[in-house]
Amino acid sequence: MVIRSRTLRLVILISTVLITIIIAIQLIWLQKVYLYEEKQFNINVSKSIRALYADMELVNDVKDNVQKVVENVNPDVYLLKIDCSPDLSRLWVNLKAELTDFDVYSDCRAAIYSHELNKFTIEKYIDLPDAYHASSKETDLPLIKKDYSYIILFFPHRGQYIIKQMLFWIASGGMLLLVLVGFGFSVFYFYRQKFYNETQRDFVNNFTHEFKTPLAVIKIASDVLQQKNIFEKPDRLMNYAGIISEQTSHLQAQVQRLLEIAYTDRSSLPLEKESFDVNLLIREAINDLQPLVEQKNATIKTNYPIPEILVKADKSYLRLCFINLIENAIKYSANPEIQIDTNIIGTDLVVSVKDNGIGIATEHQKKIFDRFYRITQGELHTSKGFGLGLNFVKKVIDTHNGKIELESEPGKGSTFTIIIPRT
Repeated sequence: MVIRSRTLRLVILISTVLITIIIAIQLIWLQKVYLYEEKQFNINVSKSIRALYADMELVNDVKDNVQKVVENVNPDVYLLKIDCSPDLSRLWVNLKAELTDFDVYSDCRAAIYSHELNKFTIEKYIDLPDAYHASSKETDLPLIKKDYSYIILFFPHRGQYIIKQMLFWIASGGMLLLVLVGFGFSVFYFYRQKFYNETQRDFVNNFTHEFKTPLAVIKIASDVLQQKNIFEKPDRLMNYAGIISEQTSHLQAQVQRLLEIAYTDRSSLPLEKESFDVNLLIREAINDLQPLVEQKNATIKTNYPIPEILVKADKSYLRLCFINLIENAIKYSANPEIQIDTNIIGTDLVVSVKDNGIGIATEHQKKIFDRFYRITQGELHTSKGFGLGLNFVKKVIDTHNGKIELESEPGKGSTFTIIIPRT
């Protein structure tokens, strides 16, 4: 599952990079289109002005170079030098006609500036097809002082007009962006579903393995016990009865794991708080694990600086937490030596379970409390079980408004520390 998950993560990473590149290219392309439209607008306005000079006598000698008498002081403002008084009615009609002839449809504020009076002598709003709103008629014209008279053309909505010309490109870019975002969410959803399916499949396989062997052993033992001469061999009878008892206990433990799945499916655990002595509860948990302690020849030491620590919590849930932590400490140690400490810090109960086991690598420590998570090497799981125990422990501690901390180093063991309020 690890290799497949890594492959999917790589696909998602590559897809994310490609989507980012495509979006960046799209933004650069839109910028280039805007610059092109802006340049085209300036060219069309310049052509309109050339035609206006050709239609009317605005200067004594234009020759063939209109650039000498036209100044583009900023993208929105053009100054047309004049040295004679134009026919105003004809000027406005010709100006509007030339602008529309060269596909300039953005509304325009025009005025004549008198060098002698140092002010605009007359103003005119050129209402073109793409005029935006009447308020543009009230837009203040920028008064630019020059040592000559001129006609000013001010396009207050040039930027909006250019963007309107780009609507097709913006719409297509937006659609592409939506498609890419949708694709990204689809890939992420597929990855999550694939992960859940693989996790579920691994869980079912592990579940089947965990139950198949004990049931097969119980079946064989029960067949032996049904033999007619079994009572003539009391040692054999006791041996197979012990096997059935041991395998039944194992199955009970696995059923308890399945119950933990039901617990962890809930958004929050229903707590039944009561007052009890934590030190006594830990002794009971150790006693429940006595067969496993004897089987592994484990050594469990306890340190209770405070002989009796009363807390108000869910006793059955905490008992399961301690059993989980102690059982893990025993299972993952070759020669288990476990140290359990309890104490009170402020208003909190602090319980630590330290072992000399195989330890947990740093890359696994953040995920060790995830549901179904088990440490793997390649395609093989190095830990047995369903990957539910520590997830259940964390859920219980979180529900008690506490926290669980882990310190571990491969080959040197692990220390789990539980901190919960005493009330």
